[in-house]
Amino acid sequence: MKPAAFDYFRPASVSEALALLAKHKDDCKILAGGQSLVPAMNFRLARPAVLIDINDIGELDYIRSDDRRLNIGALTRHAAFHRSVVDGPLGAMLSKVARHIAHYPIRQRGTFAGSLAHADPASEWCLVATTLDAVVVAKSARGERTITIGDFFNGTFSTDLEADELLTEIHLPAMGRGWRTGFYEFSRRAGDFALSMALAALRIEAGVVREARLGVGGVSDRAIRLRKLEERLVGDAPSPKMIDMIVHEAWASVSPIGDIHASPEYRRDLVATAVKRALTEAAA
Repeated sequence: MKPAAFDYFRPASVSEALALLAKHKDDCKILAGGQSLVPAMNFRLARPAVLIDINDIGELDYIRSDDRRLNIGALTRHAAFHRSVVDGPLGAMLSKVARHIAHYPIRQRGTFAGSLAHADPASEWCLVATTLDAVVVAKSARGERTITIGDFFNGTFSTDLEADELLTEIHLPAMGRGWRTGFYEFSRRAGDFALSMALAALRIEAGVVREARLGVGGVSDRAIRLRKLEERLVGDAPSPKMIDMIVHEAWASVSPIGDIHASPEYRRDLVATAVKRALTEAAA
């Protein structure tokens, strides 16, 4: 298959890219890694009249950290996270999650920001962003705005980005040494889309959970943060009994989708498995 005809632009700066977005708006698509966009264009599921390739904008390729957060630029590839990009539990968790994303060649081109902009419910980075309460920065010729991740995802392949906006940066909160994380993903084959996955992060002091983050992905039209279950975790020791209770409530609280890959009932059982393994790892 070949894509429909389109005009191609390769801006050298953010301001140039924003000017192109302001001019073409709904008729254009941004190309960063292209690992989702290009196949969609080849099958003519996406038919942009204009393609804006941002790969020459070096100012968008960075990872920076401080005491408060990790800042990820729009051109940061999945492969950048093969090694820990920041000391402590956050860097270790991102490195583990990255290795579940598709296959090695895809991780060399695909980007963290592109995954969020694409908004695939089975995206590992969408789960990470949702569970950790990420913030994204969107720029346009009209100005800049920050969007909390809870307001960013509207559903499958749908976000709050305006037609003239470019997602330029993602902020993830820093994690001190007291944090522990766990991640588990189930797919039929390595590199396939996840049928279910879970991410857990616990801040444990004196054997008691002081803060908790828990999310699941691949089971709905977007990643889900299990806030009520996080509240149940706080104040208790992370025991097998407590984990089993959370697993049961997670199983009961989700309403998974069904498709050719898995029935809702099967996905619900996978949620229980994923949550248990992620929490057990985080509590270890």
